[in-house]
Amino acid sequence: MTGLPTSTPAIKVAEEVAQAVADGRPVVALESTIFTHGLPRPRNLAVALEAENQLREAGVVPATIGVHEGVPTVGLSTEQITELAATDGLDKVSLRDLPVVAAFGRHGGTTVAATAFLAHRAGVRVFSTGGLGGVHFGASETFDESADMTTLAATPVTVISAGVKSILDIRATLERFETLNIPVIGYRTTKYPGFYVTDSGHEINFSVRSPEEAARVIDARDRLDLPQAVLIANPVDPAKQLPPEELDGILARAWAEAERLGVAGNASTPFLLDFIQRDTGGRSLEVNVEVYRGNVRLGGEIATALAAAASTGA
Repeated sequence: MTGLPTSTPAIKVAEEVAQAVADGRPVVALESTIFTHGLPRPRNLAVALEAENQLREAGVVPATIGVHEGVPTVGLSTEQITELAATDGLDKVSLRDLPVVAAFGRHGGTTVAATAFLAHRAGVRVFSTGGLGGVHFGASETFDESADMTTLAATPVTVISAGVKSILDIRATLERFETLNIPVIGYRTTKYPGFYVTDSGHEINFSVRSPEEAARVIDARDRLDLPQAVLIANPVDPAKQLPPEELDGILARAWAEAERLGVAGNASTPFLLDFIQRDTGGRSLEVNVEVYRGNVRLGGEIATALAAAASTGA
């Protein structure tokens, strides 16, 4: 059986990332399932490398996280990202899957849960993604809830997203975040975003107006020694969202098709997202990419604000 030799560190942290963390310079974690499972080729690789370049141009060190040949890695190289983006049949690795793929030496794209865990272990405080997992419709019977939520309840990172995926039960997900004591803070809004749309129709209690205000909240969480993540909800530009009046119809057609074909469980999310992309003629893909760009940008700004505050003792 291949896998990690006993002499191999359980988690590999790229030298550039480790040095930036040690120096107190800004670092942002990026998940790999966006380019291993979320986007079609060759767009997936282009988006992954664009995100890294976007951060570097802002003076921020990118830490793309994934599993390469069984080694959970914080700071994949360009060659490793290219390889994972081109590999068929990759494992989608949540936190529970990490020891399995490590033991068997497998490649894997890490989800929000696994990425957040690995980022925190490496000392990376900020993590930008697209959309979070949450409570699925019908969860009262199926118990279908994302491991993202329980992991974030015990992992003190800061996650920038455009809300949860639109196919989820957003109301129930916000209730679960409250139960798990996970703060959800809007970026310049108290309207919780709906990933493809700026406003999901649900209100949240708090907002921050700047990266510096976000950094103050994060610092307060750390001084209180609280264990949970801080979620920053960053809405997509209204000019670039899917038309909100179309979204309900798109989702209804997606769910109807899933029911007709008997798609359920773990297969639901990729099926529904693929249906939405086809139903919108690819427009949802462009929104997805725009969402990610915005979250990467804000993650870099918040990481920079945190580093500046730490250097001045503010």
